[in-house]
Amino acid sequence: MNWLKKLFWYCLLIEGFIIVNGSKKFPGTFKIGVGTSAYQVEGGWNADGKGESWWDYALNTQCNTADCGNGNVAGDNYHKYKEDIAIMKDLNAGFYRFSISWSRILPTGFANETNQAGIDYYLDLLKTLKENNIDAAVTLYHWDLPQNLAQYGGWLNEQTAEWFGEYARVAFELFGDYVKYWLTINEPHVFCLGGYGSYHGMGFMCPGETDENATKIYQCSKVALLAHATAYHIYDTEFRAKQGGKVTLVTDSSWYEPISNDTKDLEAWDRELQFQLGWFAHPVYLGNWPQVMIERIAERSKGEGFAQSRLPELSQEEIDFINGTFDFFALNTYSSTLIGWADDSPISQPSYDLDTNVYATSDPSWTFAEVGYVVSWPLGIRKLVKWINDQYNPGEIFITENGWTSGDYLNDTDRITYQTSYLENVLDAVLIDNVPVTHYTVWSLIDTFEWGSGYTVKFGMVQIDFESDNKTRTYKDSANWFKKVATERCVGC
Repeated sequence: MNWLKKLFWYCLLIEGFIIVNGSKKFPGTFKIGVGTSAYQVEGGWNADGKGESWWDYALNTQCNTADCGNGNVAGDNYHKYKEDIAIMKDLNAGFYRFSISWSRILPTGFANETNQAGIDYYLDLLKTLKENNIDAAVTLYHWDLPQNLAQYGGWLNEQTAEWFGEYARVAFELFGDYVKYWLTINEPHVFCLGGYGSYHGMGFMCPGETDENATKIYQCSKVALLAHATAYHIYDTEFRAKQGGKVTLVTDSSWYEPISNDTKDLEAWDRELQFQLGWFAHPVYLGNWPQVMIERIAERSKGEGFAQSRLPELSQEEIDFINGTFDFFALNTYSSTLIGWADDSPISQPSYDLDTNVYATSDPSWTFAEVGYVVSWPLGIRKLVKWINDQYNPGEIFITENGWTSGDYLNDTDRITYQTSYLENVLDAVLIDNVPVTHYTVWSLIDTFEWGSGYTVKFGMVQIDFESDNKTRTYKDSANWFKKVATERCVGC
């Protein structure tokens, strides 16, 4: 090898990776895994003493989804979890992100009454994962609030934060010896806007309340943050020394690309990131709401005739309680959006959209999913994790969801193209930009009940025949792609 070739390879090694014929090797202990959530896959909605969640109540009462579907049976993971773990083992998944159904272990939502059958289900699931050398990343709340607590005001009632802490304590005590990563609450940004704000972009979300004064969404966000912090402090003081796990909140965001370098467009771009991602990340990683949210919502609230801001003020005690409640950053991300300046609308009906007030569009060269709502621009995920690392310096970033929507077919080359390009950009962020991403989760392992979209949208790498009694599982091409990537620890090999 001549000196030019030696220099070339040396430079690549300095960057931390080697590209061979366009392929990229995983660095160090970087892991790739899969995810699901309880209501989306478990079924068994009233089995063995499980209590009712507000999704159970809502979707057994009326049609609120695109196909009037519900999660009563879904993929029947409650009875078929060992088959699904065997699939994960065959795919060489390094970890499994799943959620606990609050009402399956605490039927009323309160910690004074437990359901042993539900506890045994999760214990055996966790033990089976451990036997197969698959790490567990467990979400405590993935949107399925016990219906009993919904009747007390749900996420608008600050006592819910205390009840969530009591539930978390039960989960930590019962399952903590098997869990390395705890995710307290999944995407409060989505369920606060979608559940309490009739947010047009989110579809149906429980409890499906309107928010004519744009106050419920912000009250929900405060309660969710207090609940997360309560659970974090319980783990930190009572369980960390013995169990040695890590805890954080799950934040979701697209990447928002400025439409130009014009000063106003850059201001709008930053504001969109603060309102979307910073809304929940700032209080946890920096303390208090983003300043632009505090100022804009206060100003608009005053003009709308409110005596105080629609965004609840956090006391110094609350700021201190929430700030620093993280051991890593958990990120769900799927899409990118172009952001530009929009002149403020006159004071009128209060709304989150007017509080944010930006122009949003897409580049026509980007790839749009055939069904669903994912817009692919792979560079966006690299930019997003770098922005997060620069803003919050969390020490570790765990991508807890990233996936592609499709129709119901096995030859899902569109998903393979998406996952390959996104994973490549994650590796570029790690190995070139020095962003500490340690885990990448493909959403999802199997086809799921997809909330307001019902079963009309497919995220799974494994197809489920929802019409069959056995809920037959069949590998899509993307499952074989995953197996190759996970086995060879390399993209493009």
